[in-house]
Amino acid sequence: MREPAAIIGVGCTRVGEHWESSVLDLAVEACLRALEDAGNPPVRALYVGNAASEILNEQGNLAALLADVLALEGVKAVEVRAGDASGALAFHQACLDVAAHGPGEGAVLACGVEKMTDVLAPEVERVGMLFEDARCTFHSGITIPGLCALLTRLYMDAFGPSYEDIVLFAVNDHRNAVNNPCAQYPFPIKPETIMGSPIVADPIRLFDTPGIGDGAAAAVLCAPEEAPKLSDTPVVVRASEVASGRMNFCEREDMFSIGSLRAAAKRALEAAGVSIKDVSFFEVHNTTSVVGILALEELGLAERGEGWRLVKEERIAIGADWPVNTMGGLKGRGHPWGATGLYQIVEATWQLRGEAGKNQVEGAQVGLTHNMSGLGSLSCVHILARGR
Repeated sequence: MREPAAIIGVGCTRVGEHWESSVLDLAVEACLRALEDAGNPPVRALYVGNAASEILNEQGNLAALLADVLALEGVKAVEVRAGDASGALAFHQACLDVAAHGPGEGAVLACGVEKMTDVLAPEVERVGMLFEDARCTFHSGITIPGLCALLTRLYMDAFGPSYEDIVLFAVNDHRNAVNNPCAQYPFPIKPETIMGSPIVADPIRLFDTPGIGDGAAAAVLCAPEEAPKLSDTPVVVRASEVASGRMNFCEREDMFSIGSLRAAAKRALEAAGVSIKDVSFFEVHNTTSVVGILALEELGLAERGEGWRLVKEERIAIGADWPVNTMGGLKGRGHPWGATGLYQIVEATWQLRGEAGKNQVEGAQVGLTHNMSGLGSLSCVHILARGR
């Protein structure tokens, strides 16, 4: 089976509070870094993932605007919106574009960007709930952390872990973020620190939730056949899959199941011709710790209700059985909505190139990334591999 695309360049900004930069400034910085990394090939198409720039930054039509500023007049420019899965979906669309064309037709640029600090925190929480079904969540006043609190309480009651057991997922993220120069929170954190932080929605504590931050990440893609000519260390996209799920987790047959992830991962692994045991590392979407644990279970790394044990036994640490969120994940690296999916692609590319520094997974050959909207209404799964 022909692989859909190859990555020949990546770039990103540090995640943080970029008061001096606009949403466009961040996107330009990430794209220029990715293009330079790729050797500045001719670009024929641009895909931009963003969740809410019209509301947060009073700026729409980002794809055309970015193409204009990058002097890419005349290229195909497409803006992609899918909540906090926007970046991964933009990358998926870029892969489809590359696959639809033959070698030699120019590179495709995918960018994800979000600037969240232009508004106050309550507005960020309000806008985040727009990614859910307004009929049963948004208008009730509940927030994403509130929904995660319900899931956490149900998971604790059903399977027996304490909340202190669950937040070890966030501890793993922070441990890995220490060595990521682009991370928003590059410092270790102890379980007792999380437990002592303010309650956001009982039992969820502040330090178990991603902070509000700005950032952009980008990747340059081309046909797999021409990648070795353009890069000494190409990374092949073995599969790119997207699946939808039930918007309201209370209506799911199994409230602990992320059906969109299960469907997308199954298709991606089959398309890539690999099993979950062949994957060297995982970058998963952890809105809070319990969501990351559920993702481990959905991927088949642990049985239902046993994912927390995998974390507690440190089997998801770098150097252990299943390295997870090797550069800090949503909690340590940060979660600028529309950019998160492409940060995962950038970080997976670093791993497969052997450029992850102290966080390098030894012998990494295959990586899996998972980015989703809300609590699983849409999941994007990509299988990346070291170029042959």
